[in-house]
Amino acid sequence: MKTTTDIGLLVLRVGIGIMFMIFGWGKITGGPDTWTQLGGAMGAFGITFAPAFWGFMAAFAEFFGGLALLLGILVRPFAALLAFTMLVAAVMLIKSGANLQKYSHAVNMCIVFVSLLILDPGKYALGAKISFLKCKWFQ
Repeated sequence: MKTTTDIGLLVLRVGIGIMFMIFGWGKITGGPDTWTQLGGAMGAFGITFAPAFWGFMAAFAEFFGGLALLLGILVRPFAALLAFTMLVAAVMLIKSGANLQKYSHAVNMCIVFVSLLILDPGKYALGAKISFLKCKWFQ
């Protein structure tokens, strides 16, 4: 049964990883104007300083987090960053008056990333093969 779980985790990590690399590419390469717009979402939490920094961090989390999921390295740290990014997106959309259809993707992805934070990335992860990454929280 563990083998099917590991295969399921591999499919989940690779699929979500590729999609977040695609979503994140335009954001990470968008530059300061794009990052400032993205970072404006932190206003939903009353954080209005350094929007370009927050936007860059969101873009970084999406693109490089997707890459980390794809490879199966640093899955838990990036799952935490991605869960936070999706939480911010969901709260911003909810506060702006969006309906469930608009914010459900962010909520669903937040649930996936919290699940990956709890689970290990499976035996088919590069992090499981590299000795210094075998620490539970760095897989």
